[in-house]
Amino acid sequence: MTIRTRLALQFAAILAVTLLLFSLVIYFFTYQSRRNYFTDNLFARARVVAHVYLDGANRGDEASRATYRRYLRQFYRTLPAEEVQVYDAQNRVVFREGQQTVQPVPKSLLTSVRQTGSVVEQRPGNAQTVGLLYRDPHRGDFVVVASSVDTDSQVEQRTLRTILASGLLISFGIVGVGGWFFARQALRPMQRIVQEVDTITAFDLHRRLSQADGQDEVSHLAQRFNSLLDRLETAFAGQRTFVRDASHELRTPLTVLTGELEVALLQERNPAEYRRVLQSTLDAARMLTALTNGLLQIARASDDPSQVPMAPVRLDELLLQAHEEVLRRQPTCRVDLEFGEPTLPGGSFEVLGNEPLLLSAVLNVLENACKFSKDSQEPIMAILTCLGREVQLQVRDRGVGMTEADRQQVFVPFFRAEAIRTVPGHGIGLPLTAKIMALHGGSIRVDSELGAGTQVTLRLPTTSL
Repeated sequence: MTIRTRLALQFAAILAVTLLLFSLVIYFFTYQSRRNYFTDNLFARARVVAHVYLDGANRGDEASRATYRRYLRQFYRTLPAEEVQVYDAQNRVVFREGQQTVQPVPKSLLTSVRQTGSVVEQRPGNAQTVGLLYRDPHRGDFVVVASSVDTDSQVEQRTLRTILASGLLISFGIVGVGGWFFARQALRPMQRIVQEVDTITAFDLHRRLSQADGQDEVSHLAQRFNSLLDRLETAFAGQRTFVRDASHELRTPLTVLTGELEVALLQERNPAEYRRVLQSTLDAARMLTALTNGLLQIARASDDPSQVPMAPVRLDELLLQAHEEVLRRQPTCRVDLEFGEPTLPGGSFEVLGNEPLLLSAVLNVLENACKFSKDSQEPIMAILTCLGREVQLQVRDRGVGMTEADRQQVFVPFFRAEAIRTVPGHGIGLPLTAKIMALHGGSIRVDSELGAGTQVTLRLPTTSL
């Protein structure tokens, strides 16, 4: 079922239930009002007959009483199927007005009237019987029982039912058609969005939806979708750049491997020459392995954080471990460590993260500092401090440094600054570190000056409360 159909049905159902309840309320209160009005008229008729009985009883002859009854019958409108009876203290009928029936009034009704003063009894077919206790100092107490059928209410209620039923049917039709067009108008912006989305492909992600300039829910949806397109465009551009640069970097060691092997197979060579070829091939294979491992680490660091296992990690212990590994890889490099005191009570160097990824990030920063400051006599400083709710690691070197233009490109994969093109590497260390820091909710900052050295600052949130 389409949203348009569902909206139309829901709109029609809500309005139909509302109209039905409103009609029932009108019918009920009309019925109650007419019934109360008829009851009041029946009580009034009972009082009139009581007065007729009293005044007629005071007259001397039956003819006078009959004349008085005819006069009252002309003066007061007779109710349909009216019957009024007057009972004395011994429950005997002493006066009768209206139609004559042989059905006696139940004694229980007369008893209730004498006890409560008045009684209303509903009977089938809109018939009512009322009893009224009338007190007279001369004639004593007597009970007036009046019965009638509310035929007018039957006709009026039947007419009202017909009008309400016809009105409901007509309203249902109008609501159904109106709800269908209302749903169409409400969903028209969504249809335009769908049409625009269908025209966007992977080759024109620069296009954006045109319904994002309002304040309604559809505009908010278009804004969110445009934000998604922004992220997709950035991701696709980064992927294309990554694939292009990775292909270029992988081509170099593969070309070396192929060239060395082809040259070695052209003619017979002495063992020393074969050894040189094998050594060159091994170096190229190692370069290819290092590059492949770096690419795999970048891909892993780009994963969903919820899919990467996290655990408490002590950065001071991790720094010591990275320091030992860097000295093993770069024996001639000097790295001095410095551990600061926490600025807040209870602070620690413990963070929540993935230890292998964090170790790789710290190793990349330390190893870059060693590679790019080989000609410097100054030691590399690695300073670990706890600043409030963050742990900060600063790595300073006095190496070649870089220009401001190169510094702004250091997080682009495979980018290498002009001043360090002669230093072995692939340009994936800092981009990998940046992705690892982002994965852990941290940050990285690079400050550098050509000829004066570089400072890399890593910050991670601590687990301390």
